[in-house]
Formats: sequence, structure tokens, C-alpha cells
Amino acid sequence: MLLTRGAGSRSSLLRAALGLGPRPGPGPGTGRAASGAPGQGWLQPAGYDTGVKVYNSLTRRKDPLIVSNVDAVSWYSCGPTVYDHAHLGHACSYVRFDIIRRILSRVFGCNIIMVMGVTDVDDKIIKRANEMNVSPASLANLYEEDFKQDMAALKVLPPTVYLRVTDNIPQIIAFIEGVIARGHAYCTAKGNVYFDLQSRGDKYGRLVGVAPGPVGEPAVDSDKRHPSDFALWKAVKPQEPAWASPWGNGRPGWHIECSTICRAAASQPGPVVLQVLRGQSCTGWCRLGPDSCSVRFCGTRGFSGTGHVAGEQKCHRPRCVTLDSVTLLFILVFGSHLDIHSGGIDLAFPHHENEIAQCEAFHQCRQWGNYFLHAGHLHVKGKEKMSKSLKNYITIKDFLRAASPDVFRLFCLRSGYRSAVDYGDGALLEAQRLLHAVAAFAEDARAYMRGQLAGGPVQEDALWESLGRTKGAVQEALADDFNTPGAVDAVMGLVHHGNRQLKAASEEPGGPRSPAVFGAIVSYVEQFFETVGVSLVDRQCAAGAGGPAVLHSVVEELVRFRLKVRQFALATGEASGEAQRQQLLERRPLLEACDALRRDLAAHGVSIKDRSSTSTWELLDPRTEDPKPGS
Repeated sequence: MLLTRGAGSRSSLLRAALGLGPRPGPGPGTGRAASGAPGQGWLQPAGYDTGVKVYNSLTRRKDPLIVSNVDAVSWYSCGPTVYDHAHLGHACSYVRFDIIRRILSRVFGCNIIMVMGVTDVDDKIIKRANEMNVSPASLANLYEEDFKQDMAALKVLPPTVYLRVTDNIPQIIAFIEGVIARGHAYCTAKGNVYFDLQSRGDKYGRLVGVAPGPVGEPAVDSDKRHPSDFALWKAVKPQEPAWASPWGNGRPGWHIECSTICRAAASQPGPVVLQVLRGQSCTGWCRLGPDSCSVRFCGTRGFSGTGHVAGEQKCHRPRCVTLDSVTLLFILVFGSHLDIHSGGIDLAFPHHENEIAQCEAFHQCRQWGNYFLHAGHLHVKGKEKMSKSLKNYITIKDFLRAASPDVFRLFCLRSGYRSAVDYGDGALLEAQRLLHAVAAFAEDARAYMRGQLAGGPVQEDALWESLGRTKGAVQEALADDFNTPGAVDAVMGLVHHGNRQLKAASEEPGGPRSPAVFGAIVSYVEQFFETVGVSLVDRQCAAGAGGPAVLHSVVEELVRFRLKVRQFALATGEASGEAQRQQLLERRPLLEACDALRRDLAAHGVSIKDRSSTSTWELLDPRTEDPKPGS
């Protein structure tokens, strides 16, 4: 779903939706304005105030982030359309929202329940599968697993659950039936089902203020009532996967899938949410536990039971679907309202706008999603969005062969999540330099604490004061729409102050030392970076198959250097007699150092063997002690 759909120059509208530029007024051919001023009509939720102010695309301002329940914050993330390898443009969006998720969880105490939808049936998937002469299902499975591996390599936390479109076809059909029953969709003679945009009146266009002109869907537009109507169900076409439905064989439209995965009953069970989350019996709503509960969902009536749902009538409609415990859990958590919805800014229109229309029509509510968060694009060459269509992308796998996921994460941290960010070697090198600077400071501070770094006392009071100020500045920055550039700057200021004190101490004669303050600073700095997913320990380790290759190269260089030292120590040149013996005696410490290094490396599984004119090494398998050839 991190996929730009439809043509068009919507960039000014999208920048305005992110609060990064002026909002264009309606003009000839641009579409129609949504009702009211920005933010008018938005209902501030009741519940737990997280203490964060977040830029909300619905209001185009910073609003207090208030969640319905801090123990079960509902978050829906648009996931991938799995037809090819993911690239750095995708990575940038997912890493940025992963950072926000970690901050909400670890700094502001929110227990986040995140659902990510996976689009595994789609025009692009079908086209690519036909080109490769494989089934769309097998292609989608391949690239779904590929995507998950990429996210793990980038250290993006997995969602609480992934939900595929094809695993939820009955639920999608039931949802569409509900939208039709409420008078917001219609079926055509060809077997297509469209959302009737006219039925929304002036409520459409809340995310972008001015809804652009009709965004057509190729090959199925001819039987629409209105050009702006969008497909909920697409009638079957030759050589395409299809499922049976009340309207004939076909497959879901693009926008309906996310709405269905997020959807819930028109009435929320309430306290049962936490009971099910804790694995307890949901007595009072359903008498059985979540693993045994069999609740049916009807497109017209909502929840109904199969004989064990307290206070509910049985529903005998043939197209009711039984929900497994995992799906039931997220219906219970999400209810008819959603706390947070996230995705790339290119998804604001039409995808998220259409989701809002569908869900508010189905749930018959004024406000389905409370906060919409949109990430800016990753740009190359200053202006172009990184995308497959422009053929200017770098796959995540190719990037990680040469760079660290921690460097990329720090690169993302150094810009606001809503802003477009330019990708280039200079920006990555700067992120790498900062990461090395932090790691070097931590190592020097530890050396000072151990007494290994020569030096005397430092200005301890100033350092404690600086640490206190930094903590306050970081908290304030993160509470201000997750201002990670401001937080990183504050931490780097603390690091620079600490470095200056270490340098001053090293120029003074030995004396009383101040290890406690440096211990507190190092602990805080490492804790900050760990909170946002950056590891200072693994800063130089590349992901994937590069790890063993790097280790091999390091050992090779070390053994080669040792060989040169050993050959120098043994060389006598023109010397003879007493001069030769004196020379060997003077160089004996070098030979002893070479022997000590060989013994030390052997303890780590590296066996060095000295030959007449060279040295070879092999890696010992610690499980069998059998040698593996090195060089």
C-alpha cells in the first residue's frame, strides 16, 4: 500500500495536508471544497491524554494526542503491496513510524496494538505474476516474506498482527453488504460494486481540504453512476483470481481492504478489550475465552452470536462469517473508532479519504479515525520521489549490503517525519559520523571511569546541570509532534559538552576523578538511542551476509600485519656475530607480542600457524573444534 495510485499533480495538496505549505483554494477543475475550515467538525476524543501534541492531517494542526485507552492504543498501518522488493522510499516511511511507535511506547507509556494490512491481490501483483508465469498467490507470498525480512533487517518492530486481504474476503464481502444496506453503495449489471460518493454530501475531502477531480480506475469506469465513485468490488476478468460474492465472482477494490481489516461492530463491547488482551475469559459479553469464542459478523446487523453471546440474538443469514480469535481480538480493540492511522503522504488522497468515507458510512458515525499521521517522501536528485515507476530506487537489500541499519535510522531521525528528505551520500555520511562520535564518546567516558584515560577532575556540577537540561529538552521535543531532530540535537549537545570536559581533564595532572556523572551521561545517551532503535554497539555491523565477510576481512588484515611485524623482528640483514645477537635481543619483545596475539586469537577460535615465510589462519568451529580454512 505504499504505492502511488492514479495520476496527477497533487503535490501542493499533499504538502498542505502535511502542514508544509499553503493550501490552494478551489479553482476551475480542481474539485470541490470540503465543508468548514480546517479542524472544524473534528471531535476531540475522550480518554487518556498522552502529553503529546501531534500534527493531525484531519485538522491540519497540532492536536493533543488523546487515546481511548492507554493500555490498548489502536493503530492501523497501511502495509505493502507485495509484488516486488521494497526500496528505501518504503523503508523511510516504515522506519519513521517505527520510531514514533517506540517513543509512544517507551517514553509516553502507551501499549500499542498495531495492525498492518498486506495487499496480496492487486492489479500490479496480477500483472507481475503473468510476466513471471507464476500464480499471483505464490508471487505475493514470496514478496511478503521478503518484505518482512527487510523490516527485520531495518530493526522495524513487527506489528501486533499482519492481516492479508485474501484471508479476509468473507469479511470484506460482509462489509460491502453493510455499506450497500446503509445506502452508500450500489451494484451494477456487470457485477461491479461502487461507493456512491454523492451520498457523502460535503463530508468528502477532509484530509486534503479540496478534493481533487475524479480519480478513475481503469477498465471499470464505464458503469459508474458518477465519475468520482470508486470500486468496492471488481467483477471477474479473464486470468485473474476471483472469489464468489452476492454480485458474482470478482475481487475487492483497493480501498475497501483497509476499511474491512480495521472495521468493527457498530457498538463497542468496552471493558472486554483488556480482558481478552490479558487472555482472560470474556465473561459478560461472551462466556468463553478468546480461543474458544466463535462470534459471527453480519454485514447488516454487526456482531451476533452462535448461542453463547450474552444478550445477543442469533443471526442465521447465510453470509455471516465466523471470526477466529485473532480477528475478533482486533475488532474488539478497534471498535467503531480508531486512535491512529498512518501511511505515506501519497496515500492521503484518494486512499485514506476513501477509507474514511467507507468506514463512517458503515459505522454510521461522525468520526471513525481520530488521528491521521502521514510521512513525507524520500527524494532523490532534490525533487524526485523515490519510486519504482521513476526507476530511481535502491532496494533495501542493496542498501544494507554496504550500510548499517543504524546509520539509516539516524538519517531518518535527523529530519521531521512529515518532511520530505533528500537521500544522498553526504547525508548518510553525516549520520555515520554522528554515530561514530557518540560511540567514541561513550568509550572515552568509560575509559575515564576505569582510570585508563589520563586526567584529573572535571566540572562535575556543570555536567549534572547539562544532563538535566538535556533530559528536559528531549522530553519537550518528543512531545512536540515527535520532533526527533530537536531531540537528537539536544543529546549531541550533551555529548559535545562531555567531550570538552574529558579533553580538559586529560590536560590536567592526575587527581580526584568524577566517574559518577559520566556514568549517568553514558547511560542516558545509550538509553535514548536504544529507545529510538539505534544500537551503539552494533554501529559498524552491516546486515545479512555481509557480517561473516567483514569478519573474514578483519582477521585477514590482522594476520597480515602480524606477519610483517614478525618478519621484521626475525630479519637480521647485513648484521653478523655480536651485532646480530644484539639486534635479535632488541626485537625479541616484538616476537613475544606476536606470540601473545596468536594465543589470544586462539581463545576466540582463530588459529594462526607460522610457516617459513608466511602465516596462515583458520577459524575453529567452537561446537566441534574442527578447523575451517581461512587463508
